[in-house]
Order: sequence, then structure tokens, then C-alpha cells
Amino acid sequence: MGNREDLLAGAKRCLIEKGYSRTTARDIATASGVSLAGIGYHFKSKDALMNEALFEVMQEWGDDLARTLVADTEEGASPLERFEAAWDRVVESFDRLRPLWITQLELLGQIDHVPELREQLVPAIKGARLGLAELFQGVRAETDPERARLVGSLYQAMLTGFLAQWLLDPDSALSGREVAEALRLVGGS
Repeated sequence: MGNREDLLAGAKRCLIEKGYSRTTARDIATASGVSLAGIGYHFKSKDALMNEALFEVMQEWGDDLARTLVADTEEGASPLERFEAAWDRVVESFDRLRPLWITQLELLGQIDHVPELREQLVPAIKGARLGLAELFQGVRAETDPERARLVGSLYQAMLTGFLAQWLLDPDSALSGREVAEALRLVGGS
């Protein structure tokens, strides 16, 4: 790997271990084995490097989750059964990637002060929304874009809300079975 890739790998490690706001440029330089000057040369700023690292880690998490969900989805499972199994895997990732999730919520609080972050997050959120619709319910944006947008938006809102609850009190986090039951209750079935 070159210095740029080493810096990115070091920033991703720091992001997962320390979180966004607690990571310093020196932390990244140490983790990557690259000088502090390399950050400015390759990324212009520590924040630009951290933003790129954040998006790469989120993409890797999404890809990993998609592989897990596709591999473990039973043929003929109902959307609610698919959701239940998928939800448990998502919650497992909450624990493993806790600093990353804290970082995401932290960044949402700063969105009005960091316009370049908003510019990067909006397309990423749109893509995540469509991915969630496909992962949880098998709705493909290519065949039914409006349904994918609506379903994905609901799952995204649920995921963000449950994540916030889990970060505050992981012991009371709902399992996939419990969330599916709650959906049945509010859906009237």
C-alpha cells in the first residue's frame, strides 16, 4: 500500500477504536506509520481524511451485512421473517461497531456546521435507503423505485431510532423477534 492507502487504513482503525471526534491527526499518523505531513498532502485536512474513512467503513459494513443477509435468507421467507433475521444481525453489528455508530449520531448534530459532510451524506443516505429496502424486503429500486424509497425510508428511520435507543441502553434493545412482533401489533395483524 502507498501512503494514501495507509493513512486511510489508519484513519479507519482510529475511527472504530476511538470515534470521530476523539481521533487526532497524530493518532492517524501513528496508526498508519505515515508522517503528519502526509495527511495534508494526500487529503488536505484530517477532517477530509476522517470523512472518507467514515464513508468507507460504512460501505464495508453495508457490504458485509448484505453478504450475511443474502447468505442466511431462507427461501420463501415472508418479509417479516426476513426482517426478524436481518434485525438480529444488525444489532450484532451495533456492538461490534459502537464507536462508528456514536460517530454517525455525533456528525448528525454537526451537519449544519459542516456543509461538505451534508453533501457527502445525502447521496449515501439515499443509497442506504434503497439498500435497506432490498435487504429487508427484497424490494428492488430498479423495478419499483417509489416502493423502494418508501420502504427503505421507514427501515432507515427505524434503524436510526433503535440505534439511538441501543446506544443509551443496550440491555433493553429489542431483538428481531420483538421488533417483528411490534410491527405486527401496529399493523393490526
